[in-house]
Amino acid sequence: MDTVQDKDYFTIDDFDVDDKTILVRVDINTPMDPEGSILDDLRISSHIPTIKDLEDSRVVLIAHQSRAGKSDFTTMQPHAERLSYYLGREVEYVDDIFGSHARSRIAAMEKGDVLLLENVRFYSEETISRSAKEHASTHMVKNLAPLADIFLNDAFAVSHRSHLSLMGFTHLLPCGAGRLMEKEITSLDRGIKGGGRPCIFVLGGAKVDDSLTVAENVLSNGGADRVLVTGVVANVMLAASGFDIGKANKDFIESQGYVEQIDRAKKILDDFDGKVGLPVDVALNDNGSRIEVSVEEVGDSILPINDIGIETIVAYSREISQAGTVILNGPAGVSEFDGFELGTYEIVKAATEADYSIAGGGHISAEVRNMGFDHSFSHISTGGGSCIDYLAGTPLPAIEALKKAAVIISKHD
Repeated sequence: MDTVQDKDYFTIDDFDVDDKTILVRVDINTPMDPEGSILDDLRISSHIPTIKDLEDSRVVLIAHQSRAGKSDFTTMQPHAERLSYYLGREVEYVDDIFGSHARSRIAAMEKGDVLLLENVRFYSEETISRSAKEHASTHMVKNLAPLADIFLNDAFAVSHRSHLSLMGFTHLLPCGAGRLMEKEITSLDRGIKGGGRPCIFVLGGAKVDDSLTVAENVLSNGGADRVLVTGVVANVMLAASGFDIGKANKDFIESQGYVEQIDRAKKILDDFDGKVGLPVDVALNDNGSRIEVSVEEVGDSILPINDIGIETIVAYSREISQAGTVILNGPAGVSEFDGFELGTYEIVKAATEADYSIAGGGHISAEVRNMGFDHSFSHISTGGGSCIDYLAGTPLPAIEALKKAAVIISKHD
């Protein structure tokens, strides 16, 4: 085993994986139709580099699909078939998690074999939030850990959860990050810690509290030179600045429980004067028609704000395109409505002209792909909540478990 160089966690490169049994937690949770067919396999294909780098190992994949009570809470068989397609070789599906059938199939594996165990959320203890040590005492870990040489976490998108299959094995096995996890951490770190300047965050969407946490973090630690706001985040910021945003928009903020966020937004504006960019105009939705008005005129209307206006689009796009680093999180408006995707489209397009561009997971990553700009971005995160938490400076339990394990292993070397 090599030493960790500039990383505080281990990766595949730190282990001799030849002819070893590697337990890999992946996140291949995918949208599925009522018949059980996969609708979008991006998360599945994103793990292929990790699996290919383990081609001389015996690879045991553990994963989840949806959660109890949902219509797509189903088996992993379709996922195994799709993985087989991308790898060009069979990925065996085992309809068991840690019982005798799963254990016997793992024990019979040969070098180069890949198998996918059953949906780990079929096991009730999977979704209980516990420490790595507590998870290590569960039946799943006690039954699977003795069969594996190394544990790799490649599931960045759920690493904000302290769930069993993400945490438990780190307490008992040599462990590290898979290629996707490594890429996510490295790319996001570059954006928020060591990227080119100016560094601009564009925060939109409807998750106001999350976005304000990100703004507070990156402005207070110097990670961002500017924060540009769009979406409901911008409406809250405009209200905090003293603008009348109109009854429809006030009612929406109240319905989402974000009224108390207005005072928080005002403090950000006061503490970081000149660092937060606000819209100068917006697009109102009049029964599907786009009505452009200045922010001073919004209070005279009963219509909802569904996008940023043209003047704002031009100003934001100019600033974004000249950035050393730009990080997008959340759409600029209600982009699923015809005519109101303009702000999101133009901001995404401008981001491709920056030196380094990141789409921060969730809705905005989907928009980047749908608009055909995915190959022009430096990094598109597979995480939604995990990406937001990471950008906000919130420690992700599953990644912290990898770091803690690396410290323990390094002390013993």
